[in-house]
Amino acid sequence: MTPSSHARAQPVPATAEVSVGLQKAPSGIRGLDEITRGGLPRGRTTLVTGGTGTGKTLLALQFLVCGARDYGEPGVLLTFEESAAKVSANVASLGFDLDTLQRDHLLVTDSFRVDPFDFAEAGEFDLEPVFLLLADSIERIGAKRVVLDTIEVLFDAFEKQSIVRAELRRLFTWLEERAVTAIVTGERGDGLTRHGIEEYVSDCVIVLDQRVREEVATRILRIVKYRGSAHETNEYPFLISARGFTVLPSTSVRLDYSVSEERLSTGVPRLDHMLGGGPFRGSTVLVSGGAGTGKTTLGAHLIDAACAR
Repeated sequence: MTPSSHARAQPVPATAEVSVGLQKAPSGIRGLDEITRGGLPRGRTTLVTGGTGTGKTLLALQFLVCGARDYGEPGVLLTFEESAAKVSANVASLGFDLDTLQRDHLLVTDSFRVDPFDFAEAGEFDLEPVFLLLADSIERIGAKRVVLDTIEVLFDAFEKQSIVRAELRRLFTWLEERAVTAIVTGERGDGLTRHGIEEYVSDCVIVLDQRVREEVATRILRIVKYRGSAHETNEYPFLISARGFTVLPSTSVRLDYSVSEERLSTGVPRLDHMLGGGPFRGSTVLVSGGAGTGKTTLGAHLIDAACAR
């Protein structure tokens, strides 16, 4: 293989989980850090799985780019399917300049091409060449984040699940020993992944999906597992746009914005009286009724009162 108590419980502050419990690495992905309550598990491995075209590689790359650019955490990308140059070209349209990050020693991109025929001839198989390549890249820039994309490519040539299981465990343990925050991407199979092993050895599992209903496509993200941390468990829509990967945590939006207590006149004194002085400034008033009931006339009173003020 060639490398190319009975005491009364006290309330816990909201920040306690991050400060005294599991440390988290912010992903820099809008919405994802909110539903994970701080980011991905620092120094551990997260599995991002989904079907073809669901955005696994983009999520992982944005995690690397934001880490290097915004949080001072250099990263390593090791791809098993595409060349490093092709990956750089693919994400350039999203504003991710991987070449500049590499010149600034904030990112290393490597590709590791796998040839099943070589494995068949060699007989024994292990990931030692991958470890050597990763170790060199991590030490070269002092990397804190690592992405492996896509992990199944390494194991598709082998029928012995015992070998796959042993080497996956060794890989995840190796990454944890080096205290890097890692993302491993995987393709969906009958279960969460093709081999059904990765999700058991990962500390966090994120599932991406794309559904089409009535000719409308919706991208969905769900956190299936997060060891040592509470997290949102619902399905959340996400977007892939010119600004990258954005999660829309609609069910976790809090109504904590300020509201004005100032009341404004509608221009109709008796209506103002019925409304306790008029509607609040900044509020929305719906005027509903059948044809000829005076909706437009009431609207004109509102506009006239506003001009008079």
